[in-house]
Amino acid sequence: MTYWVGVASLDHVRGGVAGGFCQLGHGKRAPVARLRPGDRIIYYSPKTEMGAGEAVQAFTAIGEVLPGDVYEGNMGGAFMPARRDVRFYDAKDAPIRPLLESLSFTKGRTSWGYAFRRGVFQITAEDYALIAAAMKAVTT
Repeated sequence: MTYWVGVASLDHVRGGVAGGFCQLGHGKRAPVARLRPGDRIIYYSPKTEMGAGEAVQAFTAIGEVLPGDVYEGNMGGAFMPARRDVRFYDAKDAPIRPLLESLSFTKGRTSWGYAFRRGVFQITAEDYALIAAAMKAVTT
C-alpha cells in the first residue's frame, strides 16, 4: 500500500468526493496511473477554487483507491480527464498549520508549501496516520 497526497482546489475535491473518483494533475493520465487499488489518497486544498478564491490550506478529503482501470471522465467539450474510482471516508477538513512541525515533508521548512507544487506526491505511513487522525477520518 502506498500513501499519496493530491493537490486540488476545494471545489474540485468536493466534485470528486461526490462522484467517487480522484483526478490529479489537471486530468493528466500519468499521475492517476501510478495509483494502485488499496492505495490511500489524501487531498490538500490550497484555495476554494482553481487559481482563485479564498485560502483553504487544509486537507479536505481522504480515501482508498478502488479496483479498476484508469478511465476518462466526461467534463463536456474536449476535456476528458483521467480518473480512478475512490471510496472516500467520512472525515473533517484539517488545517495544515497545526501539523507543519509533525509532517516529514513540512517539518522545519519555512517554505512548507513548496512540497504541494508537485501536484501529487508520496508520503509515509506515519504522515498518513497523522493527517487521518487530524481529519477524524472513519476508515472502516
